[in-house]
Amino acid sequence: MKRPTTAIQVLDRAVSLLDALSHYPEPVSLKFLTADTGLHASTAFRILQALVAHGFVERTESGNYVLGTRLLQLGHRVRAGTDVRREARGVMEWLRDAVEESVNLTLREGDEVVYVERVTPARSIRVEQVIGSRAPLHVTAVGKLMLGEMGDTVLAGYAARTGLERYTKNTLTDLEGLKRETRRDAARGYALDNEEAELGVGCIGVVIRDGGGNVVAGLSVSAPIDRRREEWIPLVQEAGRKISARLGFTAAKAAPAPA
Repeated sequence: MKRPTTAIQVLDRAVSLLDALSHYPEPVSLKFLTADTGLHASTAFRILQALVAHGFVERTESGNYVLGTRLLQLGHRVRAGTDVRREARGVMEWLRDAVEESVNLTLREGDEVVYVERVTPARSIRVEQVIGSRAPLHVTAVGKLMLGEMGDTVLAGYAARTGLERYTKNTLTDLEGLKRETRRDAARGYALDNEEAELGVGCIGVVIRDGGGNVVAGLSVSAPIDRRREEWIPLVQEAGRKISARLGFTAAKAAPAPA
């Protein structure tokens, strides 16, 4: 079957090389890859070097090429995103009925969380997050937990990139203060959003882990701040444990947070 082409020739050539590599169970030489793709050896070599630099391809000591682990990681993230929505829905409905407030499922994309699923109560006054909407990590409960998982060095890089933009008077915009809070949140296993993203709205969040112990999503309850209750925390944590268990996680698989 003829591969589709685009106006970006180098991407088409990179895809053709990845496709060719996928047909070989063992590392393969540049000679075979150029024969399979029709690319000039120098062109194929330059593209392969770029793919190696980004982890999409690996080069063996003998100079042959094989698909890289980055592809496996990305494929796992796609599968995890699909799996977690399917596995979470029933538990989210259980949590919504228990607290009678909105429950959200989020995934991390770069320096933001993305809302990918929600369930809402029947009450007329409620907090609703739009599916597909985004928020910076440092202004959400689950985002702060994800930052706590990454350690101080990565957190400092996040702060430098984002400038810790202020959304409300309660937003944490001081790096040292954010470090202290994310460490505490990671240690206790839940985080609060105290009107940090939006005045009048408070959240309780936990992370969801997969079978390898990796954080793949966040679960949160959002409510008007005057209705949020601390007694909901164990319920949110239980819901997070239930979804994580459905993804194959056991407590023994949890990785320690970086220093």
